[in-house]
Amino acid sequence: MGQTDYDLLIEMGFDPERAALSLKKTSGLQDALTWLEKNEETPMEQLKGSDDQPLNPGSSSVPAGSGGDEYDGDEKPEIPGTAASIKCSECGKLFSDAVRAEYHATRTQHTEFEESTEIIQPLTADEKVAKLRELREKLAEKKAAQAQKDREEAKKNELIRRKKGQESEKIKEDLKKKEQLKEVEKRKREKQEELAAKERVRQQIKETQEARRRQAEQEKAAREGKMLEEPAAVAPKPAAPRAATAHSETRLQLRLPTGQPPLIKTFPVETTLFEVAQAVKEERGFDVSSFTMTFPRKVYQQGIDFGMTLKEAGMVPSCALLVN
Repeated sequence: MGQTDYDLLIEMGFDPERAALSLKKTSGLQDALTWLEKNEETPMEQLKGSDDQPLNPGSSSVPAGSGGDEYDGDEKPEIPGTAASIKCSECGKLFSDAVRAEYHATRTQHTEFEESTEIIQPLTADEKVAKLRELREKLAEKKAAQAQKDREEAKKNELIRRKKGQESEKIKEDLKKKEQLKEVEKRKREKQEELAAKERVRQQIKETQEARRRQAEQEKAAREGKMLEEPAAVAPKPAAPRAATAHSETRLQLRLPTGQPPLIKTFPVETTLFEVAQAVKEERGFDVSSFTMTFPRKVYQQGIDFGMTLKEAGMVPSCALLVN
């Protein structure tokens, strides 16, 4: 249990009644010290006023948790063979009465006390000044320690706030990348569906034209009295060998402006430029804003051209790109 303001004032040798009154009339230890110095010569009756009740360390008017361990400053005549004080056998501290001894026992959990013939001498003026200086130094140290603690706490709070902000930004960036990848996949899928639909339409048109041609030939043969021979079934042509240009992969040489060796990597021809940019960031830690094809020279910008596949960009079967 730490010392209260009342304890500190009592240890300095102030009268318990004046100490309690100073704490009651002020808002802190420093103000209480100033009040005591200012009213050192003023009688207690005048300080308390006619309506105030007398104060004593053991009464309820003393600030909560207070009570002094030290003698109040009144001298007692030494009577040989009689007890002049109460002594704590565990720490050797002297007390002027049982109230202070009991408070000391409550605060320190000491249980061994004995009567003593030693007389507690009141503090001299110089001792009071020294005690006051010591107390003010302790107050300054306490304030400095609290200020340091507040600064460290503020620093910790700021680090926590920054960390949460960084984590939040990373989550947002990851979500944005996922949305971009989803959009790229959606565009690829829509483009494939569009190509398939166009192919079906072309096939239907071709079949319709062939049917009309056959019908016209049959009508002409009927008018001329000729018999139209059914076309011999044409054996399906063997599938043409895959052209040498029908590649499924392409080899890219990616030259970075950071002075690192070129990144040489193979991608499927349906890979988008956005996916290539992501691969460059993962392997080299470089954020790509554009690709430049050296020959023929062409620039592909992020947000405009990165939805194109390598096949659509004409980068098959190999290509050298400048990364920016």
